[in-house]
Amino acid sequence: MFTHVMIGSNDLERARGFYDATFAALGGKAGRMDERGRLIYAYAGGRLMITKPIDGNPATAANGGTIGIVAASRDHVLAWHAAGTANGGTAIESPPSERPNGAFVAYLRDPDGNKLTARTQPAQ
Repeated sequence: MFTHVMIGSNDLERARGFYDATFAALGGKAGRMDERGRLIYAYAGGRLMITKPIDGNPATAANGGTIGIVAASRDHVLAWHAAGTANGGTAIESPPSERPNGAFVAYLRDPDGNKLTARTQPAQ
C-alpha cells in the first residue's frame, strides 16, 4: 500500500544507533545515508526513511501515530524491544505480550519520541 514511511529526527546519528540495532534484531540490515542526508532502512518489502525536517524546524512525534513493523517470531519481537531500550528507546504501554488475536507485540518510543510497534502476524 505504501512506498515508504518518513519520520523526522533532530539527531540522525542517535537515530541511526537506535534503528540499526532494532532492525538488526529483526534480521534486517543497517540503514544507509542517501545523497540528501536521509537514513533509509529497507525491510520486508517496505522502507522507513528518517530525515531532519526540510523546513528547518525541530522534528516532533505524531500525536496518535504509530508505525508498525512486522516481525517473523516472538523471539524477534523480544530482541527488537531489548535492542531498542538498550539504544535510547523507551518502553511504553504494556510489556511485550500476546494479544487476543494471537499477535505478539511490543511498543517503544524512539529517541525522538516516535511511537513504534513490532509484532508478529495474528493467528489466522
